[in-house]
Amino acid sequence: MSFTVGLTGGIGSGKSAAADEFARLGAAVVDTDRIAHELTRAGGAAIAGVRELFGDSVIAPDGAMDRKALRERVFTDPQAKRRLEGLLHPMIREQSARRIAAATEPYVVHVVPLLVESPDYRKRVQRVLVVDCPEPMQVERVRKRSGLSGDEVQAIVRSQASRAQRLAAADDVIDNSGTIAALQKQVETLHRIYLRLAGS
Repeated sequence: MSFTVGLTGGIGSGKSAAADEFARLGAAVVDTDRIAHELTRAGGAAIAGVRELFGDSVIAPDGAMDRKALRERVFTDPQAKRRLEGLLHPMIREQSARRIAAATEPYVVHVVPLLVESPDYRKRVQRVLVVDCPEPMQVERVRKRSGLSGDEVQAIVRSQASRAQRLAAADDVIDNSGTIAALQKQVETLHRIYLRLAGS
């Protein structure tokens, strides 16, 4: 199995920016959010199951899952959230495992937003890397990019592991409260460490 770094962080922390930088430096990136989008786009492998569980009201006119409609549904109904996770999580995990196994790069960065919340995450990665920034910064970034209200973003933040829980689980931390150049510098340092740990 490839040497695998689990990259995680709260919503708006900058996981994608860090992952893009690792990819630029030559790491394989396996991103569970991207896999989820592939599974739930028009013709995606999860669409039939989503329709069966929740009906046509959560399928957009183009045949993709209506993420906004479903997000509203699962945020008010914990049982609906569990049903959706029960459908998607095994499919995402299977796809992730397949892509990690097929990777030919020196090491893999496995981007999992809810890594710390997963019961067996330590078995699946050799290192845990947390992208961190203060919560008000997270909320502001998500508000700007998504058009969600501050309250909606706060609700998402509260549904995730706390900042303290993530930091307690971390082997490595990227502080993303500064510039993109500062983030890139930290990624470059970690890239050299991970190459050494992977035996490359």
